[in-house]
Formats: sequence, C-alpha cells, structure tokens
Amino acid sequence: MTAEDEDRIRGDSDSLESGSDSADPATDSSLEAVVSRIRERVVPDDAEREALAAAARTLIDRADAAATARCPDADVLQVGSTARDTWISGDRDIDIFVRFPPDLERETLEEYGLEVGHETLPAGHEEFAEHPYVKGNFDGFDVDVVPCFRLESATEIQSAVDRTPFHTRYLNERLDDEITADIRVTKQFCKGIGVYGSDLRTRGFSGYLTELLVCEYGGFRPLLEAASDWNPPVRLDPESHEGKPDSSSVDGSDTAAVQFDDPLVVIDPTDPERNVAAVASAENVARFQHYARDVLESPRESLFEPRDPEPLDAAALRTHLTNRGTTPVAVRFDAPALVEDQLYPQLRKSLSGITSKLDARGFDVFRATTFADDSAVVFVELAVTERPALERHDGPPVHVRSHAEGFFDAYADDPDAYGPFIDGDRYVTEREREFTTATAFLESERLLEAGLGAHVETALEDGYDVLVGDDVTDLLGEFDQELARYYDPRP
Repeated sequence: MTAEDEDRIRGDSDSLESGSDSADPATDSSLEAVVSRIRERVVPDDAEREALAAAARTLIDRADAAATARCPDADVLQVGSTARDTWISGDRDIDIFVRFPPDLERETLEEYGLEVGHETLPAGHEEFAEHPYVKGNFDGFDVDVVPCFRLESATEIQSAVDRTPFHTRYLNERLDDEITADIRVTKQFCKGIGVYGSDLRTRGFSGYLTELLVCEYGGFRPLLEAASDWNPPVRLDPESHEGKPDSSSVDGSDTAAVQFDDPLVVIDPTDPERNVAAVASAENVARFQHYARDVLESPRESLFEPRDPEPLDAAALRTHLTNRGTTPVAVRFDAPALVEDQLYPQLRKSLSGITSKLDARGFDVFRATTFADDSAVVFVELAVTERPALERHDGPPVHVRSHAEGFFDAYADDPDAYGPFIDGDRYVTEREREFTTATAFLESERLLEAGLGAHVETALEDGYDVLVGDDVTDLLGEFDQELARYYDPRP
C-alpha cells in the first residue's frame, strides 16, 4: 500500500467520523441546505420570466383595448403571484383583472367583463365564481380574465374579487428578495404536503395566505418553528386591526376580534372583516403543523414533492378488505355537472348526511370519504352492516306524566312491539327495525332524506348503484389513486 493510499483511507475514515458528508451541498441534510436546493429549483429562470412577461403584455394590451372601447375609465392590472414575483418555476398562471368604475351597474360589469374576456381569449370559456369570468390558455399559460370594480378601499368591495388588486399592492410594498425566496420555498412545501390551494376541494392555503404567513413570521424557518407550537385557534393580525374602532358599527366598537371562529385566523391587512384563512380546514392546519415539526426534525427534499400513491389493483384492494374486517359500501352516481368549487361542498354535505343516518341506525361508520370524476362516490367503511330485527326505543321517565302517557299510549296496542315496559324509571319498547342492513337503507328512498346537497339529491333521483364489500373493486380504473390514498392514509 502506498503512502498516498494510506492518506486517502485515513481521510475517508476521518470524514465518516466527523460526518463531513454534509460538506457536499448535494447531500447536506441540514434544513438550510435542503432549503437552498429547493430554492434553486423553484426560482423561474430567465427564459420562463421572459415568456411570461411577453404573454402578460399581449394579454394586458388586448384586455385594455377591449375594456376602454366599452368604458373609457376602465383599466387593466396583472395580479396574483406572477405580478408579485412569488410564483414558482413551472407554474403557468396569469391573472388579468379588468377594473371598471364603481358606479357601473353590476349587470353591465358582468356583460362587459365577459365581452372583454372573450376578446382577450378568443378560445376561452366562461366560468363562474361570484360572477362570471373567462378562463383559457394562451402560449401555454392558464389565464383568467376577471372583471372587478375599481375602489379606493377593500372595505368598499361590491364583489369578493374586488379585494385582489389591494392584495397585490399591499404585498408589493413589503416584499424583498429574501422573503420572496422563502415564499417560493413555502409554497413548494405546501404543495409537497398537500395543503396548497384555496379551492373548495383542497381547502388549504392560498398563495396570498402563504405569502402573508411568511411575511408575518419573517421567513420559512420562523414560520415552521411557530407552526410547530400553534394551539388553534391561531390568530394573526398583520395590520393590528383588532382594537381599532370599526367604522361600520353603530357605536364604533371593535367587531374584528369576535367574528372569526376558524382554526387559523389571519385578518386580511386590506379588509379587517375578512379572514384570509377561512377556507383552510382544521385538517389542513393540523397537517401543516405536523409536517412543520417533521421537516425541522428530519429535513429532506421529499417533503417538498407531492406524493402520488401507486394505484391499487384488485388483488391489493381485496387484501385490505380482508385484513381490516370491515365492510366498505359505496354509493356511486353520475357526478353533477358543476365546477369543483360547487361540487365538493355538496359531496361533503351529502357524506355527512349519509354517515349520520347510518350511525343513527346502528351501522357504525368506521371511516368515510367522497371523491369524483365522471362518477361521484360516497365511500363509507362500516364496522356493522347488519342489525337485529328489533331495536330498543327508550321513552320518557314515567314521572314526566304528559310525555310518558303519550309514549305508552302510542305503543300499547302495537302488535309488533314488545312492551311498553318499565326499565329503571322510564318506559321502553322494543319495536321492529325499519332496516336490518345498511344496504337496504342505502337502496331505499330514505336515502334521499339524508340531508343531501341539492344537485347530489337530483343525481341520486336519476339512479345510483350501491356497491358492498368486494364489489367496490368496480371503482378501480376510475378511482385507483383515491382508493390507494384511503387505504394508505398519511398525515
């Protein structure tokens, strides 16, 4: 062995003992090193910036010409993350807002807005939020052309979208290069852990909320450290609106401090009457907290990458069914023709109604979810699927005379009931159960009395299937990944 070999081996040994593998930026596992590598990936390069800027200029010019032809006082703004330079490499969204004078009639604003949208995006299509707007694609970018009113203050809004230009102005006055870089990292982290997006399917963190949180705490790491110790309800007030007199109240009292009861409250700096985090579900706030602790304890790039589970096949699904010993039931129907922000609240309402009815009838719900594509599914896992022919029905205490006598008289002559008799101090009867199986209930018209979303109820009236046990394998193909997530749950 040569002296050079001995020196090399000794050096390798020293490196292992001292943990100096972290000196390699590509393998350093400290949070700072991980964040540095993520930063490099999420910052748009010059080509992306030039492409977006060119597309935005063309769209703004088109929208401005179309808007001022109809209303000379109109103007056009680019808003959102691309206007604030907080967008992530690979994101392809451009938001164009067309502002009209506040004295314009609402119907006229909607009419002009759609006309301007279609002239800006000739191949675009109409969608509806609080009012209609035009959405489409231009040069590979997803574009929204949205009409709004031009106001002096966000507290004067006539439409929810009227706030958006104020958000852009507020943040542009406060962002610097370091905070902007941390915002990009935070957005990528939220995407990786599945909490990014204020749509009503995700119910997570909007881009604006993410930006405010990073600004409020002063960076990505301080946000993680604070979130690790959150004790909901968490309340943040970036502009200290609380305690200030509310100009809209009769007595000038402070109302901002009492009107929000969400798990995370971030009072909009531009509008004290709005919680920016109102859409964020308790589950997603808890998920963010969990992964904030996780990434601080064990920094790794995988937490910044969305995880798509391997789709289940029939054999794997049957293995889960056997191992769990529960009974899955699925109500499958044609998905109502609604945008996701309208569909998912109705699906969740229907899920709540159906599971409540199943629980009330003794078919113990173990876990449940809902998902949709061309079909929509209410998927419920039951611990109990069959009940006895009889059910116990407790009446009032005997000493509560008027109610007790009414209960006794109602069942005294029922030939199919056992009793009434006295158990303890109250009347009890044992009567025939309406449904002895969960399937019988789900296949009956009683399902339509379960507090369903209106469009879901209409869809069920048109027909639906009830899949029980192994039959839920029929959902594979359309809902492979949804079932994979269900049977491989993560925080």
